[in-house]
Amino acid sequence: MTAYFCERALLPEGWEEDVLIDVTDGVIERVGIALTAEKEATVLAGLVIPGMANAHSHAFHRALRARTHALGGSFWTWRDLMYETAIKLTPDSYYELAVAVFAEMLEAGFTAVGEFHYLHHQADGTPYSEPNTMAQRVVDAANHVGIRITLLDTVFLHGGLDPDGYRPLSGNQLRFGDRTVERYLDRTSQLNLEGLSKVGTAIHSIRAVDPESIAVVGSALDRPTHAHLSEQPDENTQCLAAHNGTPTEVFHEAGVLSQSFTAVHATHPTPHDISLLGDSGASVCLCPTTERDLADGVGPASELKRAGARLCVGSDSHAVIDPFEEMRAIEMHERLTSHQRGVFHSADLITAASLDGYAAIGWQGGGRIAVGAPADLVCLGLGSNRLAGADRSLPDDAVVFSAGAGDVTDVVVAGRHLVSEGSHRSVATGEALDRAIQALFR
Repeated sequence: MTAYFCERALLPEGWEEDVLIDVTDGVIERVGIALTAEKEATVLAGLVIPGMANAHSHAFHRALRARTHALGGSFWTWRDLMYETAIKLTPDSYYELAVAVFAEMLEAGFTAVGEFHYLHHQADGTPYSEPNTMAQRVVDAANHVGIRITLLDTVFLHGGLDPDGYRPLSGNQLRFGDRTVERYLDRTSQLNLEGLSKVGTAIHSIRAVDPESIAVVGSALDRPTHAHLSEQPDENTQCLAAHNGTPTEVFHEAGVLSQSFTAVHATHPTPHDISLLGDSGASVCLCPTTERDLADGVGPASELKRAGARLCVGSDSHAVIDPFEEMRAIEMHERLTSHQRGVFHSADLITAASLDGYAAIGWQGGGRIAVGAPADLVCLGLGSNRLAGADRSLPDDAVVFSAGAGDVTDVVVAGRHLVSEGSHRSVATGEALDRAIQALFR
């Protein structure tokens, strides 16, 4: 048994002081309130919140941070640069990069990640002798640093969508595709993950997967399913021309929308799309720091929530890795478009990042501090300039509107104390990031 004593912790019923958490086999066994610290308990000083889920990540995109701005352009020109980076990665170099990126996530307060993985094959599209080599290396990296991972193994079949049909994969896209949905299903059936790892499904987008294949994947697999949906206006235009419907409508007709489905971005949905997502009980993963970095636009977060969709957050391209900034940006972007403050309550945004994020990537019951839940905890110190003077009667607001990744002092995953004093206990994160990224651009 391991014990953690929290000066102040966010429980399902609200904030409590002097909380003692007992952990057995990675699961919370007891939560005691108004107790004194046991001698053997690790003290978490500050504000302790449930672990948070990064529900949408492309780990290798981290290599592009601050390297794509000089020429301006759009999402599509950024994508060309991303493809050029994707082609450079080997199983070993991807492992080194993913270790560093996942360690950065942990230090920021993300305790679980949904890795939207599509670097399947060699650069020319030839499968590795072990067809899931790249996937396994990504999972190995997560296990090494201790973060929970849902490998959202991605089906990617086509190189683009025109009014008269799909273009074949070409150039740097070749390593992404399994060529047919049957080959995709065969390859992913061979995944055998261990540790704090799960397998999920990702349908890359309507640009890369045809409606018939979307339906096959949706009917064949019973696990969390994610897809990029209406990230760009051009995506909607292409889909309407080719399929006489929006991407959301196509996914709905394919039978994929459900409580286990997560629409990533949903930046440009129609009112009908919003109703379809809400009525199905789907999740929507908002990635505000990426959506503004790539000039995607501002999605209708409040409308999606009112319609019944569950919101969660992701850092996507990792222009920023900071769950507090993602939460805060949802409300701040709403203020810019609605001219109203307080559209989202702080408590709801914390729930989106924790409980609902865990659910979206298949870790049901996670993202809360309660008996039977995974023992995943994040502690924010109160000693920084950002949190100095925080109103102790408004801890939710302090977390969402003042805190940042730099305020995370301690992180616990499955009862293991992985981050202390703001640093991963076994990975020199900054050095690992610099080494892995510089090696790609030599």
